[in-house]
Amino acid sequence: MNAVSTAESDGAYHDALDTGGKQLLYDLVSTPSVSGDEADAAAVLVEFFETHDREVWVDEVGNVRAPADDSVLLTSHIDTVPGEVPVEVKDADDGPQLWGRGSVDATGPLAAMAAAAVETGVSFVGVVCEETDSRGARHLAETRDEPDAVVNGEPSGWDGITLGYRGFLAGTYVATSELGHSSRPENNAIQSAVDWWSRVADFFEAEESEGVFDTVTTKPTTFDGGPTEDGFAVEATVDVQFRVPPSLTIEDVREVAEGELTDGSVHWQEPIPPVMESPRTDVARAFRVAIRQTGGDPRLLRKTGTSDMNLFAGVWNCPMVTYGPGDSDLDHAPNEHLSLSEFDKSVSVLTTVAETLGGEA
Repeated sequence: MNAVSTAESDGAYHDALDTGGKQLLYDLVSTPSVSGDEADAAAVLVEFFETHDREVWVDEVGNVRAPADDSVLLTSHIDTVPGEVPVEVKDADDGPQLWGRGSVDATGPLAAMAAAAVETGVSFVGVVCEETDSRGARHLAETRDEPDAVVNGEPSGWDGITLGYRGFLAGTYVATSELGHSSRPENNAIQSAVDWWSRVADFFEAEESEGVFDTVTTKPTTFDGGPTEDGFAVEATVDVQFRVPPSLTIEDVREVAEGELTDGSVHWQEPIPPVMESPRTDVARAFRVAIRQTGGDPRLLRKTGTSDMNLFAGVWNCPMVTYGPGDSDLDHAPNEHLSLSEFDKSVSVLTTVAETLGGEA
């Protein structure tokens, strides 16, 4: 696989970026946009919409908003995870590929949606901080009127439509006990923390016949414990996360976790509810038709993670799906890259969907 650069071949390089959408994709991937530091990438998006005579502005949390025809809102996230992947256009068997952090998650979907939005005249928003606290999506859902439909941008493959995501619940267990000799039989705070988490994990242990999407995944992420500085007590804290299937609610999981407490307490963060959309909505139907028209066989997906679609579905009562080019196995990976031919197909699909749902060609 060979990299194509302007120094080696100006013609080949520019041929690979022969559309405005692909040039936008390259410019965005070339602009660092780690969560919390998306301003430069937001400026690239703003310039793109201004060049196409679209109203566009950056709101108070950093989202890029380009309101227009609300028959469908195209929205994806601007931010990426940390990690440097050299930005290159490389030749491959299926044509040129763009390598770089965010090319798949989710700058590829973001650029494809921007290109389709200026082509069809539908609304667009690029949100911030999806990879951390989703403050951009939360702010958007709280401050914007509900559109007729939502297409959220995440990699699904150009022929895939994601209809479901598990929810997310995170919290911190805290316990304190009196410091005593290790020969004493009573639990100290560390033992209480270990015992509590073992009971919770055992409760949610999945049967072998159950798929990951339909089960609760329990995961401790950090553990800290030991004597306090004054030497009079033992403290323990455990940061924990739960992925919650649509068959349960966040409250169901929280009640189990709190019900297993004998010592200590749990302090919960703002949760993200699970979502499962119907494949029979007008939006899902429009995608199936558009993918077939572009030469593909539509795939209906359920993801074991969480996305901003969960938040939108919790506030807006309109049909929605998640869609975007790219192989999600490359999310956050050191070899993150996107086929430019797949990008083109996704722009075609998004354009057809937006026109079907009411956008102006």
